[in-house]
Amino acid sequence: MNRTQKMIYISLLSAQAVILGLIERSIPFPFAFAPGAKLGVANLIIIVAIYTLPFKDSMKVVWMRLLMTTLLGGTISTFMYSTAGALLSYAGMLLVKFIGGKRVSIIGVSATGGILHNLGQLLVASTIAQTWTVLLYLPVLSFMGILSGIAIGIAANFLMDHVTTIQRFKKAHEEKKSDRRKQKMAETLA
Repeated sequence: MNRTQKMIYISLLSAQAVILGLIERSIPFPFAFAPGAKLGVANLIIIVAIYTLPFKDSMKVVWMRLLMTTLLGGTISTFMYSTAGALLSYAGMLLVKFIGGKRVSIIGVSATGGILHNLGQLLVASTIAQTWTVLLYLPVLSFMGILSGIAIGIAANFLMDHVTTIQRFKKAHEEKKSDRRKQKMAETLA
Protein backbone atom coordinates (compact mmCIF):
# COMPACT_ATOMS: atom_id res chain seq x y z
CA MET A 1 0.00 0.00 0.00
CA ASN A 2 1.49 3.29 -1.02
CA ARG A 3 1.05 6.69 0.61
CA THR A 4 -1.71 7.85 -1.76
CA GLN A 5 -3.74 4.70 -1.21
CA LYS A 6 -3.41 5.08 2.55
CA MET A 7 -4.51 8.74 2.40
CA ILE A 8 -7.54 7.83 0.31
CA TYR A 9 -8.41 4.99 2.68
CA ILE A 10 -8.14 7.29 5.72
CA SER A 11 -10.31 9.88 3.95
CA LEU A 12 -12.94 7.29 3.04
CA LEU A 13 -13.08 5.93 6.57
CA SER A 14 -13.39 9.45 7.97
CA ALA A 15 -16.16 10.34 5.52
CA GLN A 16 -18.05 7.15 6.34
CA ALA A 17 -17.75 7.82 10.07
CA VAL A 18 -19.03 11.38 9.60
CA ILE A 19 -21.98 10.25 7.48
CA LEU A 20 -22.93 7.50 9.93
CA GLY A 21 -22.63 9.95 12.82
CA LEU A 22 -24.85 12.53 11.10
CA ILE A 23 -27.45 9.92 10.17
CA GLU A 24 -27.51 8.63 13.73
CA ARG A 25 -27.83 12.16 15.10
CA SER A 26 -30.94 12.73 12.97
CA ILE A 27 -32.68 9.62 14.34
CA PRO A 28 -34.69 10.16 17.54
CA PHE A 29 -33.47 8.43 20.70
CA PRO A 30 -34.28 4.73 20.23
CA PHE A 31 -34.12 3.83 23.93
CA ALA A 32 -36.94 5.34 26.01
CA PHE A 33 -35.60 3.97 29.32
CA ALA A 34 -32.12 5.42 28.70
CA PRO A 35 -32.42 9.01 27.45
CA GLY A 36 -29.37 10.11 25.51
CA ALA A 37 -28.25 6.58 24.65
CA LYS A 38 -27.35 5.99 21.01
CA LEU A 39 -26.03 3.00 19.11
CA GLY A 40 -22.71 4.65 18.23
CA VAL A 41 -22.74 3.47 14.64
CA ALA A 42 -19.80 5.72 13.71
CA ASN A 43 -17.72 3.65 16.13
CA LEU A 44 -17.98 0.84 13.57
CA ILE A 45 -15.61 2.77 11.32
CA ILE A 46 -13.25 3.59 14.19
CA ILE A 47 -12.95 -0.11 15.00
CA VAL A 48 -12.16 -0.86 11.36
CA ALA A 49 -9.51 1.88 11.48
CA ILE A 50 -7.98 0.42 14.66
CA TYR A 51 -7.66 -3.00 13.06
CA THR A 52 -6.42 -1.86 9.65
CA LEU A 53 -4.26 1.22 10.29
CA PRO A 54 -1.35 2.13 12.52
CA PHE A 55 -2.05 4.21 15.65
CA LYS A 56 -1.21 7.57 14.08
CA ASP A 57 -3.47 7.01 11.08
CA SER A 58 -6.40 5.59 13.04
CA MET A 59 -6.15 8.61 15.35
CA LYS A 60 -6.48 10.83 12.26
CA VAL A 61 -9.77 9.11 11.47
CA VAL A 62 -11.02 9.79 15.00
CA TRP A 63 -10.07 13.49 14.89
CA MET A 64 -11.41 14.03 11.37
CA ARG A 65 -14.73 12.46 12.39
CA LEU A 66 -14.96 14.64 15.50
CA LEU A 67 -14.10 17.87 13.71
CA MET A 68 -16.24 17.30 10.62
CA THR A 69 -19.28 16.15 12.59
CA THR A 70 -19.03 19.25 14.78
CA LEU A 71 -18.61 21.56 11.78
CA LEU A 72 -21.61 19.97 10.06
CA GLY A 73 -24.11 20.70 12.77
CA GLY A 74 -22.58 20.46 16.18
CA THR A 75 -21.93 22.96 18.92
CA ILE A 76 -19.05 23.51 21.31
CA SER A 77 -20.81 21.44 23.96
CA THR A 78 -21.44 18.53 21.58
CA PHE A 79 -17.78 18.75 20.57
CA MET A 80 -16.71 18.55 24.23
CA TYR A 81 -18.95 15.56 24.95
CA SER A 82 -18.02 13.80 21.71
CA THR A 83 -14.30 14.41 22.15
CA ALA A 84 -14.22 13.11 25.71
CA GLY A 85 -16.23 10.04 24.79
CA ALA A 86 -14.37 9.33 21.56
CA LEU A 87 -10.86 9.73 22.98
CA LEU A 88 -11.53 7.68 26.11
CA SER A 89 -13.26 5.03 24.01
CA TYR A 90 -10.41 4.99 21.47
CA ALA A 91 -7.74 4.71 24.17
CA GLY A 92 -9.62 1.91 25.90
CA MET A 93 -10.18 -0.03 22.70
CA LEU A 94 -6.49 0.23 21.80
CA LEU A 95 -5.50 -0.89 25.29
CA VAL A 96 -7.85 -3.88 25.28
CA LYS A 97 -6.75 -4.84 21.77
CA PHE A 98 -3.07 -4.57 22.74
CA ILE A 99 -3.29 -6.33 26.11
CA GLY A 100 -5.92 -8.87 25.07
CA GLY A 101 -4.22 -9.77 21.81
CA LYS A 102 -5.81 -12.85 20.27
CA ARG A 103 -7.83 -13.59 23.45
CA VAL A 104 -10.17 -10.60 22.99
CA SER A 105 -12.31 -10.40 19.87
CA ILE A 106 -13.45 -7.35 17.97
CA ILE A 107 -16.73 -7.67 19.86
CA GLY A 108 -14.97 -7.34 23.22
CA VAL A 109 -12.96 -4.38 21.99
CA SER A 110 -16.15 -2.73 20.73
CA ALA A 111 -18.04 -3.34 23.99
CA THR A 112 -15.15 -1.70 25.86
CA GLY A 113 -15.43 1.30 23.56
CA GLY A 114 -19.18 1.54 24.17
CA ILE A 115 -18.77 1.62 27.95
CA LEU A 116 -15.86 4.08 27.93
CA HIS A 117 -17.57 6.43 25.48
CA ASN A 118 -20.44 6.81 27.93
CA LEU A 119 -18.03 7.25 30.84
CA GLY A 120 -16.18 10.03 29.00
CA GLN A 121 -19.39 11.88 28.28
CA LEU A 122 -20.60 11.55 31.87
CA LEU A 123 -17.27 12.86 33.17
CA VAL A 124 -17.71 15.98 31.03
CA ALA A 125 -21.31 16.33 32.22
CA SER A 126 -20.26 16.01 35.86
CA THR A 127 -17.52 18.60 35.34
CA ILE A 128 -19.97 21.03 33.76
CA ALA A 129 -22.64 20.38 36.42
CA GLN A 130 -19.95 20.47 39.13
CA THR A 131 -21.36 17.37 40.81
CA TRP A 132 -20.48 13.70 40.68
CA THR A 133 -24.12 12.64 41.02
CA VAL A 134 -24.34 12.64 37.21
CA LEU A 135 -22.26 9.45 37.34
CA LEU A 136 -25.20 7.64 38.97
CA TYR A 137 -26.51 7.29 35.42
CA LEU A 138 -23.40 5.25 34.49
CA PRO A 139 -24.86 1.76 35.17
CA VAL A 140 -27.76 2.37 32.79
CA LEU A 141 -25.50 3.81 30.09
CA SER A 142 -22.92 1.07 30.65
CA PHE A 143 -25.56 -1.58 30.03
CA MET A 144 -26.59 0.20 26.83
CA GLY A 145 -22.90 0.63 25.90
CA ILE A 146 -22.30 -3.10 26.24
CA LEU A 147 -25.34 -3.96 24.11
CA SER A 148 -24.53 -1.44 21.40
CA GLY A 149 -20.83 -2.40 21.57
CA ILE A 150 -21.72 -6.03 20.94
CA ALA A 151 -23.93 -5.08 17.99
CA ILE A 152 -21.26 -2.79 16.51
CA GLY A 153 -18.59 -5.44 17.13
CA ILE A 154 -20.61 -8.05 15.25
CA ALA A 155 -21.05 -5.62 12.35
CA ALA A 156 -17.33 -4.78 12.36
CA ASN A 157 -16.46 -8.47 12.42
CA PHE A 158 -18.72 -8.99 9.39
CA LEU A 159 -17.09 -6.09 7.52
CA MET A 160 -13.58 -7.35 8.33
CA ASP A 161 -14.49 -10.79 6.95
CA HIS A 162 -16.39 -9.75 3.83
CA VAL A 163 -15.01 -6.47 2.46
CA THR A 164 -11.91 -7.12 0.38
CA THR A 165 -10.48 -3.60 0.70
CA ILE A 166 -10.60 -3.84 4.47
CA GLN A 167 -9.00 -7.30 4.32
CA ARG A 168 -6.21 -5.95 2.11
CA PHE A 169 -5.45 -3.05 4.48
CA LYS A 170 -5.62 -5.35 7.52
CA LYS A 171 -3.14 -7.74 5.90
CA ALA A 172 -0.77 -4.87 5.01
CA HIS A 173 -1.04 -3.52 8.58
CA GLU A 174 -0.26 -6.93 10.10
CA GLU A 175 2.69 -7.46 7.73
CA LYS A 176 4.12 -4.07 8.66
CA LYS A 177 3.78 -4.90 12.38
CA SER A 178 5.47 -8.24 11.81
CA ASP A 179 8.34 -6.58 9.90
CA ARG A 180 8.84 -4.09 12.77
CA ARG A 181 8.97 -6.93 15.31
CA LYS A 182 11.55 -8.79 13.23
CA GLN A 183 13.63 -5.64 12.88
CA LYS A 184 13.56 -5.01 16.65
CA MET A 185 14.60 -8.60 17.33
CA ALA A 186 17.47 -8.30 14.85
CA GLU A 187 18.60 -5.07 16.52
CA THR A 188 18.54 -6.60 20.00
CA LEU A 189 20.49 -9.65 18.81
CA ALA A 190 23.08 -7.53 17.05
